[in-house]
Parts: sequence; C-alpha cells; structure tokens
Amino acid sequence: MVGKDENTYDVQEIRRDFPILERQVNGHPLVYLDSAASAQKPRAVIESQREYLSHFHSNIHRGAHALATQATDAFEGARETVRNHFNASKTSEIVFTSGATDSINLVASTWGRSNLTSDSIILLTRLEHHSNIVPWQILANEIGCKIEVVDVLPDGSLDQINFEKKLALKPKLVCFSHVSNTLGTINDVKYYTELAHKVGSCVLIDGSQAAPHCLVDFQDLDCDFYACSGHKMYGPTGIGILYGKQELFESMPPWRGGGEMISSVSFEDPTTFNIPPYKFEAGTPNISGAIGLGHAISWMNSVGVEKIAAHERALTEYAHKKLLAIEGLKIYGTADHKAGVVSFLIDGTHPADLGTLLDQLGIAVRTGSHCTEPLMKWLGVSGTVRASFAAYTSFEEIDALVAGLERAVKMLR
Repeated sequence: MVGKDENTYDVQEIRRDFPILERQVNGHPLVYLDSAASAQKPRAVIESQREYLSHFHSNIHRGAHALATQATDAFEGARETVRNHFNASKTSEIVFTSGATDSINLVASTWGRSNLTSDSIILLTRLEHHSNIVPWQILANEIGCKIEVVDVLPDGSLDQINFEKKLALKPKLVCFSHVSNTLGTINDVKYYTELAHKVGSCVLIDGSQAAPHCLVDFQDLDCDFYACSGHKMYGPTGIGILYGKQELFESMPPWRGGGEMISSVSFEDPTTFNIPPYKFEAGTPNISGAIGLGHAISWMNSVGVEKIAAHERALTEYAHKKLLAIEGLKIYGTADHKAGVVSFLIDGTHPADLGTLLDQLGIAVRTGSHCTEPLMKWLGVSGTVRASFAAYTSFEEIDALVAGLERAVKMLR
C-alpha cells in the first residue's frame, strides 16, 4: 500500500539510532538518499568500534594475554553472528574480506585459475556491477576463456529465455547479482542457481545490494559462493564476507601469502597451509570492522529484516508515484520485484546538474553510471540520478526529494 502509515514501523525511532542524520548540509537538514552506495551507521556499530579500540585492541589468534583473547573472541564471535544470520552450515564457510569486490577477486584468483581453462565459458548478466565483470575479464584475458552475457528485458529484469539459452552452452561458472544496484531489480537467484546447477555450473552471487534489504539463506539458495559488503548493511567500510561451500574452500589454493594462512613454513620442506577460512585470511585482518559488522547484523535483526524490507517496499512504491508526477521524468527499472533503488532522468536536465542542485538543499543522491557502464549502454544513457533507501529513510525525505527536483528543474530549464 502506498502511504505514510508507519504504525508498525517507527522510522523516527530508527533515525535516532543514526547520529549523522542529525546534521545539516548547506544549511538544510541532511536528506540521505545514497544508501545503495554506503549505508549510514547506527550507534551500536559506532560504539562497538570505539569500545574495541579503547579497551581491548590487540592482534588476534595465538596471543597468550587477556587482550588478545578478548579481541579473538569478539572477532570469531562476529563470524558466528554472520554464519547464523545467513544460515551457513559452519563458520569455516565464512571468510572475512575487505568487501564484495575483494571476495569476487578472491574467487577469480583461486577457484577461477584452478578450474577454468581456455575452452571454459563464464556466464555474466548485463545487470552486473563492474566488480562482478572486471575480475572475470582479467581472468578471461589471462587464460583465454570466453564470457557470455545474459540480456535484460525492458523493465530491467533478466531475460529468462536468454538465460536458459546461454546455459545450453554449459558454462563452467555463472555469476549474477541478487539485486541490481542501478535498477533495484530483485533476481530470483534460487531459481537461477537451480538452473545453473542442472548443467553443472558453479554459481557465484553478488549479494551486495540484497544483504541489507532481505533475509538471505545460504543453504536454501544452495549457491556455491556469495559475496557481500559490510558497509552497505550498516557496518563499517573495509569489511565484507565471502561465503563458500566447505568442499570448495578446501579444494581451492590460497590467495595471499603471509601470517595466519599457513600451517607451517620451512625452507627445507614444503610450506603447508591452514584450514578454511583462515587459509584465505592472510595477515592482520580488519578486526574492528568485523566486530562492527557483527553489531550491524545484530542491529538489523533487532529491528527486523523483514520489517525493514516492508518499509523499503512502501518507500519505493511511494517514490515511484511521486516522482512520476514530475513532467518529463522517466524511471529506469520497473520490474515487479525491486529493492529500494530508484534511477531516473528528467528531460532537459543532466544528472550531474540535478545532483549538484539537490546537494545545495542538503539532499544526497548518486549520479553517473553507478559502476554499471554496460547496463547504461544497453539503456542508451550515459548515467542516471539514483535515489536509494534504507531502514532510516522516511516518506518526508521522499517529499523533500520531489520538491528539490521540481525546484532544480525550474532552474535548469
């Protein structure tokens, strides 16, 4: 239902958890509509990092002193929080990385180099973020394999017929986003994973835009790999996860060499490597980031992920209705199932100009290609304005966006 009835979801109470939303920008209250780029952080996350850095900072694992033990317990406790939240079968299937980009590059550099050959096919989609395109292009150039691309329908959803046609080529690897960061399209990833597995493909899902907005169950999806970033789900930057099935992680070679990822090191005998997930976590990790991510997930669950998702669906429907009342405005991405992302253009204006003028009013949106240049080329545009929502976004902020756009359009036209 479109409307402002939030009796079951007190967005103002939610907003009080986010100190940054109290600030002003250019003399106006901040209207933050750029959560798809990076979500703001609740006090629980901010305080978790302050507490760690103030009271028990230490390097983790193997330390014999109290601080090392406390830091290790907090770090590994965060891994268990991630495992439980996403319903992985064991913590060894959760590798901490610096983000989804790092996670995908890890798979490309380990599983990819070990399993793909010059006659292999990698299947991608036109919806993908550059982070789920470029690592595979680099690998394909290196080993000589081929990349095939699934088409997109006019509403921004994947072309299922084309997907099935490409699967007939028996790709060794299939990669697709759970949610499009540009169009908001929610893909039926469980179904697409089932189709890919039927032809023997390994499946990697980029879940960067799904993890903050819906419940994700790794065992139910049955994907082989799943990558996501902490900073998009209310956690710190520089932390992310890679989920992988245990048997895959065990078969993959290490990625980076250094401390922690080894079992033993010798000049006389072969160096041996640690078990997953530590085999892929060389060096000192982002300890405070992992702790913060654990607290971010706990915060999301305290609010209720399904409640957040319902709130964002109502916001998106409301935004579509309000924005389409602006003369000359076109929304890109109108699939039946979409997350809280609205990309649009307005006749007679440039996205960058709109973004600059909105910023003067304290309204933060994203403009440009959103790291999806192949999709933009398919859409026939160089970029869009993107407004994206989160747990703390209010209907009043949608109204402020519409009013700001109307004012900007009058100036630009």
